[in-house]
Order: sequence, then C-alpha cells, then structure tokens
Amino acid sequence: MSLSASAPTASGGFLPELAVDRSPATVAAAFLLAGFAAIWWLVDLRQATLLLIGGGLGVALYHGSFGFTGAWRRMVVERRGRGMRAQMLMVGVAAVAMMPLIAAGSLGSQPLVGAIAPVGVSVLVGAAIFGLGMQLGGGCGSGTLFTVGGGSTRMLVTLAFFIVGAVIGTAHLPWWLEQPSLPPIGLGTELGLPLAIAVTVAGLAAVALITAVIEKRAHGGLESEPAPRRPGWRWLLVGPWPLVGAGLALALLNIATLLVAGHPWSITYGFGLWGAKIAAAVGVPVETWTFWTWPAQAEALSNSVLADTVSVMDFGLILGAALAASLAGKFAPKAALPLASLVAAAAGGLLMGYGARLSFGCNIGALFSGIASGSLHGWLWFASAFVGSLVGVAARPLFGLDGFRRRQA
Repeated sequence: MSLSASAPTASGGFLPELAVDRSPATVAAAFLLAGFAAIWWLVDLRQATLLLIGGGLGVALYHGSFGFTGAWRRMVVERRGRGMRAQMLMVGVAAVAMMPLIAAGSLGSQPLVGAIAPVGVSVLVGAAIFGLGMQLGGGCGSGTLFTVGGGSTRMLVTLAFFIVGAVIGTAHLPWWLEQPSLPPIGLGTELGLPLAIAVTVAGLAAVALITAVIEKRAHGGLESEPAPRRPGWRWLLVGPWPLVGAGLALALLNIATLLVAGHPWSITYGFGLWGAKIAAAVGVPVETWTFWTWPAQAEALSNSVLADTVSVMDFGLILGAALAASLAGKFAPKAALPLASLVAAAAGGLLMGYGARLSFGCNIGALFSGIASGSLHGWLWFASAFVGSLVGVAARPLFGLDGFRRRQA
C-alpha cells in the first residue's frame, strides 16, 4: 500500500512527492526497532547499537546510490569520475579520524584495532577476482546488501552465491596464506602517525586528481553534483542524496563503528559465517576445516549470529536500505531477469565471495576500512580490484549486460 504526499511551494501550489510504500516501510522500521530491543536483551546494548548503525549505513547507501561497481564502470566507460572522487573523500575523512584512534589503541575501556592485513599473493589474486565478480554480479559488498534491501530479485541471486563463494574461500584460505606474503604493514607504525595520515590523504587526492584530469580531457569539464530534488530538507528522508553527502555520512558511520565495535566497518565475514552455519546444519563438517578451527572463527561458528558484530550490522544495513527504498516509493522495482543475467549474477557472487575471503575483505573491509586504518594491503586491494573490474566490464556483454561502448564526440 502506498501513500502519496505533496509539499507546499513558495507560490502556494504543491509539489508532488513520490508515493511512500507504507507497508514495507512499516515492516522495515518495526524489524529495526524489534531487532534493537531483542539484541539488547539477548546480547547487550553495544550490539544493539551496531544494528542501528548498520541501518544508518543502509539508508545512506540507498539514498546516495553509493556503489563502487557503477562508479568504477562509469570512470572506465564514460570517463566520468564523480563517484570515485566521492569515494576518495569518504575514505580520506574516515582516515583522518580513524588512524589516530587506532594508534591510541583504545578509547576508555574499548580496545580499538584497525583493518590491517598481510600484503601478498592472496590479496593480489583475491582482489582481482572480486573486481571481476562485482561487474558481473552488479554490485560490490555494500552494493549487494543495499540493493537486496531495496527489493532487487537479481541481487538476491548474487547474495546467495556470494555466501557460497565465501564459504569455499574459508576452505581454501589456509593454502593461500602459505603463498608469498609480507606481514601486515600499518603506515602509522612504519611512518609515524602524522606522515602516515599525510601520505594516505595525498594518495587519495592523487586518485581523485587523476579522475578529474581524465574527465576534463574527455568532456571539457567536470560533471556537477545535482541539486536535491525535494523542497527544503525533505530529501534527507526520501532521497536522493548527493554523492558527497552520502560519502560523508558513510565516513562518520564507519568512525562510529570503530568506536562501538572496536574495529572498522566490515561486511563479507558475515557471509562466510552464515554459509558455514547453513553448511553445518545440513551435515557438512565445516568445524573440521582449518579456518574454522582457529579460536576466533570457532567461537563465531558456535555462537549465535546475533553475537557477531559484522552479521548484526549486515542485517541492519539491509533493513535500513529497505526503509529508505520504501520512503522513496521505490521498494522492489520490477525488472526483467533474463537467464544470462542470472548466470552473471551467480558467477559474480561466487567470485566476490571467494575473492573477498582471500583478500581479507571487500570494497568496504579491505579498501575503505583498510586504507582508512593505514593498512598497505588496502592500497594493493584497490589497485588489483580495479584491474579485475576492467576485465569484468569487458566481459559484461557476454551475459547480455552493458560493457564498453564508444564515447560520443
């Protein structure tokens, strides 16, 4: 059921607004509130707060249409870099706040650790696989969840196979960790905090500058940020949000995640955990796999998913995106689902799940949170995933999807 709304204009008339999908909005809001109360009761207030932070991330992602997949494809195909520049700003703002917090090691009684991982073959290969997969699947780690929350049937297929790929990745990760690798390298530790922040911001600015130069050469100028299409501040509730605004919101929410969870925002660990629990329930002895015998993984496998910070935030993200989509009147848009597109969604999900496990995260856990933590592996992930994404863009037409096309003069 939908409700139509209108807002008075300065001339005394009315501006029609998109219809609100009232039933999905009510359900999403109810699940968020009930989930908050239940998790507070069953686990603790900290864990319940993470559900709401995840909800905020879902709202920002959906209202800003803030995805890495489409932004990277636009840069490659159309030579438009507005999305990538918003990403660099987002990571930079988070880095300036998060790197000092991680260097401090704690805030009060809350220990703080960064998303810092080894730098080696596993990251190089895994990130490239992920980049290929995200162009076939049609979404990255965060993009898959917020589009599922928005009601996308195709992305449900991507998510299902994302989970399968993540579980397979847990089976193979010990072998990949035996391949050539350097230990985790944190720029804050190696360079000192001031220089590490300066190098990180300079690197992000360089990427943004390169996209601007490419865009100006192709189009003669930079694409402007569209003005809000709603009167006053109503666009905050029903969207769409400017990319820069959505990116800043995501940066602040990642900082909040670090302060509450003790670690930065992550997504794909939850997929592997869900898949392992499902596999165990149907008789697959995942508890004997090397990965799931490691103390932290064994504990996660034996506990409820509500005790896992990443899973709880993933649930919140889906519900937040569903709420945002409903308020915008866009919940569950109908879309044709050709067989070739579904095959691409399945293949993309498998590749992303497997690649994310090998490379210690996705565009969020490895790129966003990794670089913002000062981890060198985040930069390697970024470069390798972008190369994989180029291959993915070229492969999209094989599945009836758009790929490279000739730019108009």
